[in-house]
Amino acid sequence: MTSTKIVKTGATNPDQNCIREAASVLKDGGLVIIPTETVYGIAANMLNKKTLDRLYKIKQRPKDKPFSVHIEEKLKIEEFARSIPIAAYKLMDKFWPGPLTLILKSQDAGKVGLRMPDNKIALEVITQSGVPVICPSANLSGKQAPRDFREAIKDLNGLVDFAIDAGDTRLGIESSVVDLTVEPLQILREGAIKKEDIESAIKKKFILFICTGNSCRSVMAKALLEKKMKEKGRSGVEVLSAGLMTTGLSATEATREVLKREGMDVSGHLSQIVTNEMIKKSDIILVMEKLHEERILQLAPGVENRVFLLKEFAKISDRGFDISDPIGKSTDFYEQTYSVIKEAIERISNII
Repeated sequence: MTSTKIVKTGATNPDQNCIREAASVLKDGGLVIIPTETVYGIAANMLNKKTLDRLYKIKQRPKDKPFSVHIEEKLKIEEFARSIPIAAYKLMDKFWPGPLTLILKSQDAGKVGLRMPDNKIALEVITQSGVPVICPSANLSGKQAPRDFREAIKDLNGLVDFAIDAGDTRLGIESSVVDLTVEPLQILREGAIKKEDIESAIKKKFILFICTGNSCRSVMAKALLEKKMKEKGRSGVEVLSAGLMTTGLSATEATREVLKREGMDVSGHLSQIVTNEMIKKSDIILVMEKLHEERILQLAPGVENRVFLLKEFAKISDRGFDISDPIGKSTDFYEQTYSVIKEAIERISNII
């Protein structure tokens, strides 16, 4: 039996020497008790077979029942899982970091559980360890998952190498578990997140408009669709807009004027660059030009069935399906651009 080193630290401003030591022990194959927002867990290096054997023995857990992986960044999910459904990205967007474990198809054709904990100590230890980390609850088989350090160390003192005492956990209840490898999905455990909240997050639709600078065309489209959804009483739709370059730009003056005449205020808009996460959680991605579509598919291969040229939804198809950038053009050109976008939005609002 090894001697467990116990270090006490604050939960919101943890001692960095403690974090570094815990990460080093973890990387080298040791077992480390760490807090999460749900319960205390035993962190272990997933790549170390001896460590895994030791953990299974301590937990008295059958080896055909794998441990979930804890990650420090949302898109790390793609290192462990394949064929990730859009529902997973919606749940990650809503609940990660947080008390939700997602069961997905693993890279080796099996299944893998993944979670991003909402706890500063856990995230920093995982990050600094530089290894994939599994982290089952810090209790022996058949006993309740520990909500505070006293419960965690009671049966494990001398069985693990290092333990961080950060007091009580914030939630004190285990994560909810959702299996996304089956259709329809299954909620295997209703923990800190309720069944109805999980179902609501999955049902929510994300519509993403993309142009070059996110200061005119996508701004018009977003404002128009939001207005339509409000008129139709649709609350389960979130409309996003982004560009392929530049951030922090206001909507152009001409864009603000065109929309203001139609009762829409975009004076508070600031441009943003489209992200991988934004793309992958969106049900429909509507772009202004073919080159935008090509760029999106480079950023997020596999979403080709969700990307469309916005003008495809308008009856007007003169000079192809690109909606040209009005930047630097006349007021009349802005009006024409707005007219095409408005026609497309009318049709889109009826099929969402």
